[in-house]
Amino acid sequence: MIRIEPRVQGFTEELQTLYKQLQPSTLGHLTDFGFLRGIQPLFRPIRMLGNAVTVRIPHLDSTAIRHALQHVMPGDVIVVDMSGDDFRACWGEFRTYVAMKKGVAGVVISGCATDIKVVRELNFPVFALGTSALTTRSLELEGEVNTPISVGSVIVHPGDIVLGDDDGVCVVRPQHAQALGEQALAKQVQEAINRQKYGYDLIKPYPI
Repeated sequence: MIRIEPRVQGFTEELQTLYKQLQPSTLGHLTDFGFLRGIQPLFRPIRMLGNAVTVRIPHLDSTAIRHALQHVMPGDVIVVDMSGDDFRACWGEFRTYVAMKKGVAGVVISGCATDIKVVRELNFPVFALGTSALTTRSLELEGEVNTPISVGSVIVHPGDIVLGDDDGVCVVRPQHAQALGEQALAKQVQEAINRQKYGYDLIKPYPI
């Protein structure tokens, strides 16, 4: 059975304005929670920010992702729990086309992706454990959309804020996001002041 719960909009315009200015690594100086272990960008440079739409699939059957793509809104990030299958790919070229037409901000997968050449050319943000030529199937067996899931040792809830860049992905609960985001922004402002104070902004890269 495919269980579909209502979409949750936890990411307000105010929080979006704040988190557009932030980097996951800055949050990593302030909290240990919410960082998705093992999840990496499939290409760099990359940037992703959005509202979590969660999906849980039972290994082989990725039908629930198709249902999620029918319910997403612009700015959503699809976060997929593959129930421990870290080898199959549940995301590829044609799901990327659909996601881009719907305005999806990116995808996070607790498994693999495929068709990476096309995904990279489209510049669509995908974060995963890796890549694989072996894929899932659409079998209409079972799955869940917009329920709590586990990805990278983190519980992700529908409506959580998902922030990713070249360094990785973190997830923030909306009720904690304002205070944490303000701390992170203050830290980034201080870091910019320190770069100028000590002349770090004038240091040139080593020649190649």
